[in-house]
Amino acid sequence: MSADNTFLYGAHQRANGIRQHYLRFGGSGMPLVLVPGITSPAAMWGFVARRLGRHYDTYVMDVRGRGLSESGAHLDYGLDACAADVAGFAAAMKFDRFVLMGHSMGARIILRAARHAAMPLEHLVLLDPPVSGPGRRPYPMPLQPYLDLLRHAEQGNAYDVLQGKTSWPEELVRLRAEWVHTCDERAIVETHRSFHEDDVHADLPHIRCPTALMVASRGDVIRSEDETEIQRLLPGIAIARVPDAGHMIPFENYDGFFTALGDLLKKAI
Repeated sequence: MSADNTFLYGAHQRANGIRQHYLRFGGSGMPLVLVPGITSPAAMWGFVARRLGRHYDTYVMDVRGRGLSESGAHLDYGLDACAADVAGFAAAMKFDRFVLMGHSMGARIILRAARHAAMPLEHLVLLDPPVSGPGRRPYPMPLQPYLDLLRHAEQGNAYDVLQGKTSWPEELVRLRAEWVHTCDERAIVETHRSFHEDDVHADLPHIRCPTALMVASRGDVIRSEDETEIQRLLPGIAIARVPDAGHMIPFENYDGFFTALGDLLKKAI
């Protein structure tokens, strides 16, 4: 295995009563668990995990209803159920100490998990979490485009729809087109509803581990006034804003993402 390809394997772990799929990178050092966003199966974050795997024993999860994890009408796709999955996975893997990182939906999931579960957390890293909620401004990305892309993916046309509409590298466009069909429609709908109905700001004052927040300079997910409120609710939180990046930060500014992450974790990555 080359230094640039730290991928080890994909596997399944039964935890919190469901089958959870993950990809593992690196295999040595402190564990780091990465939880992706609303329509991002674990495979889409492999290019980030390959680099993380040089420094951490990295696990990228397929959130329930995405990728190769359990899916179906019998599942609860709410925020609390997804948070319990993360806590259950960490317990099943028997981590002594670990870093927990989440992007977008994943950031909200890990924030809720860190509040309610007694996990041995070394660090909590929130990547551009939606700050929408009851009485707050809506999440800037509407539901319908997610569902439209899912329809095209189910018909095998996602790449044609995505091509030319994003600044992402070609490899990442193809990955999204390949994997988005694995997202359960109800999971997407329930998550988007959760963005507006679940108040994750209430979780912040209960966090007791070192916490970092990475903010995209574009995309309007987190504004300066949101940063101020988050700092008030969780004093001591470290914040880094990534230039030239929208909500999918490393997809648009890979080097900027790792520079900011290194600053937040005080470790060259």
